[in-house]
Amino acid sequence: MNLALWIAAGLLAAVALTGGITKTFVPKEKLAAAHGGGWTGDVGVAFVKTLGVLELLAAVGLILPAALDIAPVLMPVTAVCWILLMVGAMITHGRRGESELVVLNLIYLALATFIAWGCFGTGSFTG
Repeated sequence: MNLALWIAAGLLAAVALTGGITKTFVPKEKLAAAHGGGWTGDVGVAFVKTLGVLELLAAVGLILPAALDIAPVLMPVTAVCWILLMVGAMITHGRRGESELVVLNLIYLALATFIAWGCFGTGSFTG
């Protein structure tokens, strides 16, 4: 179970890191022109950058607490926060008719749910 949790957390952290870097450092106009980034044209720059920073924090929160054994409860809490983020993403992409992105967000939500269940439930997340 631990190996599966580490793999899921690593995959989700990579997704969060990639999305966070993109939203934080790529200009909003370039994001809006990219596939799946059209929603950024409907919101302010500060909102996009805030989401980017939150995704960067999620990447850290999915790995470091358990890896360093410092406040390991932050890892499943981060997974729950990611679940909420993915619900918002699915609503946003659903309203825009981007069903393939809703499915992708659902996969990310499932990974986060597995992590939260594995850490809060029967599993553990230790080295």
